[in-house]
Amino acid sequence: MRAVPVECMRNVAVVSHAGSGKTSLVESLVYAAGGIPHLGSVLNGTTVSDFEPEEIHRRTSLNASVLHFPYKDVGINLVDTPGASSFFGETLAALRAVDGVVLVVSAASGMRSELVRLRSIVRESRLPCLVFVNELDKEGTSLTTILDAMQAELEMTGIPLLLPNGAGGELNGIIDVIGQRAFSADVEHPKAQEGQIPPALIAIAEQAKRRLIEAVAEIDDGLLEKYVSEGELSIDDLLTGLRSGVHRGCLIPVLCGSAVRSIGTHALLDAIVSLLPSPVDLAGIVPLQGHANHRSDEIVTRRPSPTEPFSGFVFKTIIDPFMGRLSYVRVASGTLSADTAFYNASRQVKEKGGHLFTIFGRKYVSAPSAAAGDIVAIGKLKDTMTGDTVCDERAPIQYPALHLARPVLSFAIEAKSKADIEKVSLGLHKLIEEDPALEFVRNPETKEMVLSGMGQLHIDVALEKLHRKYGADVTVHTPRVPYRETIRTVTQSQGKYKKQTGGHGQYGDCWLELTPLPRGAGFEFQNKVVGGAIPRNFIPAIEKGVVDAMHEGVLAGYPVVDIRVTVFDGSYHVVDSSELAFKIAASMAFKKSMEQAHPVLLEPIMAVDIEAPEDAIGAVIGDLNSRRGRIVTVTATGHTETIKATIPLAEVLKYAPSLTSITGGRGTYVMEFSHYEEVPRELTPRIVEEHRVGRQAVAAQH
Repeated sequence: MRAVPVECMRNVAVVSHAGSGKTSLVESLVYAAGGIPHLGSVLNGTTVSDFEPEEIHRRTSLNASVLHFPYKDVGINLVDTPGASSFFGETLAALRAVDGVVLVVSAASGMRSELVRLRSIVRESRLPCLVFVNELDKEGTSLTTILDAMQAELEMTGIPLLLPNGAGGELNGIIDVIGQRAFSADVEHPKAQEGQIPPALIAIAEQAKRRLIEAVAEIDDGLLEKYVSEGELSIDDLLTGLRSGVHRGCLIPVLCGSAVRSIGTHALLDAIVSLLPSPVDLAGIVPLQGHANHRSDEIVTRRPSPTEPFSGFVFKTIIDPFMGRLSYVRVASGTLSADTAFYNASRQVKEKGGHLFTIFGRKYVSAPSAAAGDIVAIGKLKDTMTGDTVCDERAPIQYPALHLARPVLSFAIEAKSKADIEKVSLGLHKLIEEDPALEFVRNPETKEMVLSGMGQLHIDVALEKLHRKYGADVTVHTPRVPYRETIRTVTQSQGKYKKQTGGHGQYGDCWLELTPLPRGAGFEFQNKVVGGAIPRNFIPAIEKGVVDAMHEGVLAGYPVVDIRVTVFDGSYHVVDSSELAFKIAASMAFKKSMEQAHPVLLEPIMAVDIEAPEDAIGAVIGDLNSRRGRIVTVTATGHTETIKATIPLAEVLKYAPSLTSITGGRGTYVMEFSHYEEVPRELTPRIVEEHRVGRQAVAAQH
């Protein structure tokens, strides 16, 4: 595959929120490079990076897509990422595969919470960044306004490399600040026409260049000395200083224009080549390091060189209807030939290898080999999943795993017909291979199939794919809450089972004492029978009878927890006693004691971390209080605040759309199980009745 050296590779992710024009920008960049003969359109569903039916239908990116193309003797892998927060896992994985980022800011919609989050991730990842201010051809937009908002909201000082020539519908092109030239808008030609800066903008362009020179000089002592002594920096000096500042994260160059009109995109393409780092450059900033193996703390380092041992990181998996299973791999070091075996360090298994392909949207071109810096698809790997490290078995390395947020929204799903049950299970497991941010489990307590995702859109798209790819149709509803039952007081009851049928009968007699335990203590069984009242060989049967009876409590049929059961007396018959008889007797005694011990319902309590803008924090806290939530802490970070709270699971089954509504789409949350607590007494009758009605409905269906 390698047609250019690793120093001439650029792997770049284009990131932003949904609706910023990100995919249109990617389309325009590929067009400017000559990768496609005509500009596609998001509205018409003809772009090279949005090709899944669900993306075309919704007119938004739902998957990370890779576009490999050459430009000026440089090999570029451009990754178009989803903007919807429900698909943030795809974006996070893609950022692991690139060396630089283009952050798209819409001049029309301004700052959004997703931009703040993305900027934070890019900064933490130490990925060099360019900003492209898009949609300056829309009325009421202003580059100055966006630069001020970037400073206030994203805490980043942008240095304009381009200025708009005109505004709104009168946007005629862009002005190159470094070269002090104007370029006209011309959608029909990838290369815009060069011309003179309009007289009214000459002073503004010169002032912008002066600010650029000062910003570059401030970060380099040598350039500062030259600027002070000569009062000027050459274009070569500027580009050298800019490149160094971008790589170190000291400078954020800002370019601007309109993606759909191809204004400013050619200049952005040049900036990607001249300012963003190659794999070699980034490795000098963020070394390629991992563990020697999964059991070792030893850190090993790889250089992004074709001569190093092979290693790579799987950042995406797709199941193509024609190509089969494809693993998208960023080759970190070394060289891999097609159909060559390698080692999966994450799962400690050998892979036979497969065909290699370069990627251009939905098109795959066979490649004989791949080397450090390349992004390729490997066909039909058996055990390798997204997030895995693959490497040379003789020089193992395991790069840090991909950590995705846990799903926040769950639905119980049922196949519409018995014929679809197998299709649903198989299809969902394959969808999870493609999208590990999805979760699918069969809840053993509620007997439901539960699909969980990062939001309503995430679930909806998964079910659409399930129907389109695997022909399975399902109905969805809110999952049942896995309540528990326990007791409040100590009680004792006898269970006696006696049955005579002619010949040998059945006889079992035991006394049980039930004692409540602290929350989370589980179940304890004690034998305090003395004097041989019950032979020791029947005690395990009594315990088994108790355990079976605990599966369904007496209040609403939920499992019983946090209880100690003690067998302390009883009697037996030499001939008629049996394990079965004592098992039944124990079950009878347990249920009788439960009824007398003031049984109560327990509900799962979740620990929730919510991030929301400071202007919405009061409304979020008020909403949490209305859901029986308890605030633990509120911490301010910049313009957002983080709330740590505990809240009953029953109150947050549909929390995601509510938080979106309260915060205008700017709030996010994660949650995990914390503990069980007693259900308020006034809510218990309703829960018991709902459970009774539900069981009757299930019984009627069968």
